[in-house]
Amino acid sequence: MSVDNSLLEAYNQTTFPLIGHSKRNIQILKEALNDSDESMDSDVYGKGKLIEDFQNNMAEYLGKESAVFFPSGTMAQQIALRIWCDKKGLKKVAYHPLCHLEIHEEDGLKELHHIESILLADHSRTVQLEDVLSMNEDVSCLLLELPQREIGGQLPDYADLEAISAYCREKGIMLHLDGARLFEILPYFQKSAAEICKLFDSVYVSFYKGIGGIAGAILAGDEAFTKESKVWKRRHGGDLISLYPYIISADYYFKQRLPKMGQYYEEARELAGFYNQCHAIITKPLVPVSNMFHVHLDVTKAKLEAILLAIYEETSIGLTPSIRELSESSCYFEVHIGERYANVPKAGIKQVFQMLDERIR
Repeated sequence: MSVDNSLLEAYNQTTFPLIGHSKRNIQILKEALNDSDESMDSDVYGKGKLIEDFQNNMAEYLGKESAVFFPSGTMAQQIALRIWCDKKGLKKVAYHPLCHLEIHEEDGLKELHHIESILLADHSRTVQLEDVLSMNEDVSCLLLELPQREIGGQLPDYADLEAISAYCREKGIMLHLDGARLFEILPYFQKSAAEICKLFDSVYVSFYKGIGGIAGAILAGDEAFTKESKVWKRRHGGDLISLYPYIISADYYFKQRLPKMGQYYEEARELAGFYNQCHAIITKPLVPVSNMFHVHLDVTKAKLEAILLAIYEETSIGLTPSIRELSESSCYFEVHIGERYANVPKAGIKQVFQMLDERIR
């Protein structure tokens, strides 16, 4: 067994893991089904009361004319950018260098749709107004990810978002929101989802990340956009005969967890404070702007793994299931707060960070 697998196994065996909502097992679906009407008819190829009601509710919540449920965000976002490129007759889009479409999708946008990506900003910060103003090439669409996951969930200033939106509308550039974690940033911005989405022509949100459902996504925009997205959904093979397990779990956990996003945000700020009190540790951002952040350590990956394995065994509190190496002498991991954190005894958390600080030193 590798050290990485040992850490994951040890984390899963702790009584109090800190990250996320729960284990991703069939219990997620069982809980949602237990709360649903047994006589409810399934959706069939994108039609039926179950899927249509959920789509309508999400369109209203996001402040858009219409919404379509997709089995995956990867499919939804590639389709959104394809629609905007076809509308303008220009197969170029702009986004951050660490955008999901650029680093996690095996170049699906380029290979399937022959769309060229223009990369804005550098790897360490979010896209800002100056990056958009200084674009040297015409693009059909600009994609912004809020928050920017790969750099710790950072966010641009809201005034910058408003200025970018106004500029794109002036120049005829479509603005798409990668809102995979949109719900998680509402407490920080102190805005409704509809207020934020008003700045964008199209919006994608996820139902398995902060919400904790099985899978699935919503793509929202005006009626013409979503009508076209349904055609592309069929072309991509996303029109499964039934999507109800995903929809039922999305609806159930959306209602359960959306009201708790403020709690998760405050808990993330508290936890980041504990990390930042330790030797050779800093969080990015220093103060979280959502329920997620990254923890950077000036210690070797191997040393940290050994420390954490011992702490997990001694305290039965788990900090992270995995670590990524940055260099020979540094590493980092991601934290996202959900249901679990509130269940961990505060005295135990303080003990863990005292041990972590002492052993890193």
